Amino acid sequence: MWKEAVVRTALLMAFSSLAMNAPAAPPPISIPAASEAGQTQTDEGPFGFLDNLDRSSTFLGDMWGLRSWLSRYGATLSIQETSEYLGNTSGGVRRGFDYDGLTQAVLQVNTQRAFGYYGGLFNVSGLQIHGTNLSAGNLDSLQTASGIEADRATRLWELWYDQKFLEEDRLDVKVGLQSLDQEYMVSSDALYFVNTMFGWPMLPSADLPAGGPAYPLSAPGARISVRPVNGVQILAGVYSGSPVANSSGDPQVQNASGTTFPTGNGTLSIIEAQFSYPALGSMVEPGESPPLGWTYRIGAWYDTEQFSDQRFDVNGLSLASQASDGMPRQHHGDYALYAVADQLVWRSETDPNRTISLFARAMGTPLANRNLIDFSLNAGMVFHSPFIYRTDDTFGVGIGYAHVSHDAAALDRDTIVATGIPTPVRSGEFFIEATYQYQATPWWQIQPDLQYVFNPGGGVLNPNNPTQRVGDEFVIGVRTNILF
Repeated sequence: MWKEAVVRTALLMAFSSLAMNAPAAPPPISIPAASEAGQTQTDEGPFGFLDNLDRSSTFLGDMWGLRSWLSRYGATLSIQETSEYLGNTSGGVRRGFDYDGLTQAVLQVNTQRAFGYYGGLFNVSGLQIHGTNLSAGNLDSLQTASGIEADRATRLWELWYDQKFLEEDRLDVKVGLQSLDQEYMVSSDALYFVNTMFGWPMLPSADLPAGGPAYPLSAPGARISVRPVNGVQILAGVYSGSPVANSSGDPQVQNASGTTFPTGNGTLSIIEAQFSYPALGSMVEPGESPPLGWTYRIGAWYDTEQFSDQRFDVNGLSLASQASDGMPRQHHGDYALYAVADQLVWRSETDPNRTISLFARAMGTPLANRNLIDFSLNAGMVFHSPFIYRTDDTFGVGIGYAHVSHDAAALDRDTIVATGIPTPVRSGEFFIEATYQYQATPWWQIQPDLQYVFNPGGGVLNPNNPTQRVGDEFVIGVRTNILF
């Protein structure tokens, strides 16, 4: 009997994080400047927007005069619906297709246009998440298939104020409820992909409390941005250590409406240096081709909260031991280092819209004893305008890798020794994705997508067949973005 109890306890400790949805990153939403919104032509009649569907950047145009009215007060409104139909056709826990969707709404107010006060921007955004989570029900993967998968909810996402200072806006400060995946650790080229890990990385998704303040969660904090010279920008921020006040259970249930504003649970500090070429304001000599630009980022984060040991209990015994009390040893603080690169490597001489970019992002931590994932990597290629005259289309191929820490894998080995029952020892998970974003109209994108996942979950047992690991997965589907 004790062997069965140890197996249940150890496997629960080892694999519990896999049942939690990794924070994701929704597709970027286009937010026009207030001055642009004010130039919107008011539609004639209740269905006047239908006359401009092939030219308007938004489906609803002026929204029956709402956008023009908001613009007079320095405000802009953006609404985007992302819908997906994705399915697992091989391996995994269960085969089949599911629908999921996300509606984003963002309202911004420019203080100069609203009040005559230069440099201020107020932002409030909300999410309406609907549909079914394919990764949770069918895949059991670490690196979940879609960047919009989350619990069904209607929730506040971000609520902040940003103020610019100094000449040329070389300093700005942002205060309020923030989602860190909107500024930090970001590869702009990677955001074309569907898989979650091209947004918020795998390492903080698995290791930070509640996955960290990233979609669909956020946390209160303050960020300062400094541009000491053109081409160099430094971001630094301090935020609540967890996006939820109580980390037990599903964090999206703990903060279902996004309005708990958790504080007092430690702090998450992050700093990032960004280097860009060509620098802002650079000029190109007549007759010369624009340079192949790049942006490199290096950064680090540190969280002061308590983190559970992946292998040992408070008495120094393996959590798989019959004598263990099942209470993990606690460690104070956690950190990781990361680097991100976006590099333009080719531009057509006849069509400047046709370009090829490469990107890569790596993050790691030496603290294997308190982290499920100690290294994650994303990389890929993005081809803009892959076909002549399809200037707004994008094709991309990308990969993702997540390495299960030594201590987490050691618990798996301890379980085998303690029980005598052969079970998997987790190692790493790898996936590859190919995607094509077709710009059907200025406001509508259609995106077929293919993903193949090797060793899902790092090599975990299939709950439907405990004698085998979860099989490699082939995920296919289509995403569509509509900007209203």
